[in-house]
Amino acid sequence: MKRILLRSGKSPYAVVPVERALHEDVFATNSGNLIFSDATHKILETPRTEVVSNGIRTTVAAADRINEEYDAFVIPLANAFRPSFEPQLKRLTQLISKLKIPVVVPGVGAQTGTNYSANRLRAMEPSVRAFVSAVLDRSATIGVRGEFTESYLRDMGFRDVEVIGCPSMFMGGRELVIRENTRPLGPDSRIAINGSHDAVRKHKLGRIINHTHARYPHLRFIGQNLSDARQLHWRDLSHENAAISDIPTHPDHPMFGEDKVRVYIDPKTWIDDLRGFDFSFGSRIHGNIAALLAGTPATVLCGDSRTLELCRYFGIPHRMLAKAPEDLDPADLYAEADFGPLMRGHHERFDRFMNFLDKNGLENTFVHGDGGAAFESRMSELAFPAGIRPWNGSGIPEMSTRLNWLQSQLADLSDQNVQLERRLAKSNRLPAARDGESPSRRSYQRARRVIPGPIKRALRNAR
Repeated sequence: MKRILLRSGKSPYAVVPVERALHEDVFATNSGNLIFSDATHKILETPRTEVVSNGIRTTVAAADRINEEYDAFVIPLANAFRPSFEPQLKRLTQLISKLKIPVVVPGVGAQTGTNYSANRLRAMEPSVRAFVSAVLDRSATIGVRGEFTESYLRDMGFRDVEVIGCPSMFMGGRELVIRENTRPLGPDSRIAINGSHDAVRKHKLGRIINHTHARYPHLRFIGQNLSDARQLHWRDLSHENAAISDIPTHPDHPMFGEDKVRVYIDPKTWIDDLRGFDFSFGSRIHGNIAALLAGTPATVLCGDSRTLELCRYFGIPHRMLAKAPEDLDPADLYAEADFGPLMRGHHERFDRFMNFLDKNGLENTFVHGDGGAAFESRMSELAFPAGIRPWNGSGIPEMSTRLNWLQSQLADLSDQNVQLERRLAKSNRLPAARDGESPSRRSYQRARRVIPGPIKRALRNAR
């Protein structure tokens, strides 16, 4: 049995309660990451291949164990060639440099503006060069998301670069069917909209959301950030994103109070819910890929190279966000969307992706397995949490699960500190207590400081 270590926040089979998922950040700040990591897991799982998630954290010290226990390390990435990701990229390079097994990257992208200028990436070029060199020393080729990233790496002198898009688009295999536009969108239509805080802050997406909200009563906003999820579940406004109240995940936005906002922990519930919508649009590439995987028509509002190059490669309907009017009507996007190029070219792109895997010594379920039937059967038996909804209740009954979770966390922390005190006491290294407090008591007080404000206020009121 071949064992593959997959860089992913969690296994697709892991059912993680909402509180724990937010506490541990299982989707690495953006739930879209789980769509392409789940897809990669499904694709690579065969009767002769076991796929194991390593979690999203890079531990360089684990190199020897990885070499001993696994036959390959697969690293699906998104917009990893961007300045804010450079520290993580360097750690990945350090780990890869210590590995003796094959290392395969099935899709990575560079992020810049829609003009495809690489000027903002110049300072991090040494880090990108080191990463790509380390990967290519351990694989036949490196897979990139689109035309810009291919050009960016080839300009550095790399030749073993293949445009393969993103694994997420091949989750369903060789067939991809999008429902036809049978009638125009109207007030009764169910529309999903998505977008980032940057798109609201730098562009006009906030005004587009509000305009759509006023015209379509059944609109739903789907967020993806960890901060979005914490705002919905905890009303936690401690993150810098909370300064942007024009996004529906903020408690001050009217859609929050109308329960028209969701964040999904698991791709399965996300995709399943989108099957019931008529149309999806917005600036999030994987928010709209989730809709396409559900067969729901979608249009991407492109604000950077990472979304634009994927849309161009796959033939996904798109429009430039910077040129979109404030009164943009999704009915117009829906009417003009042509999914012919996306569906007609899917077979060729699928075959190219399978060839990439084969070239790099990886089997796939569609050629060497059951086409993902066992994966889907196992997934259907699992009860994943529903999408996170806005917390609009203020009474104790609405807080029961949250309070129970917090209590269990505090109890666990207290138990851990008791054990620590015992070990320290045995070694005669017990820290001096301050003002009569034990180390466990001080840790308990520190833990209480991270409890979200609404919970604290409710606890005080319940006394």
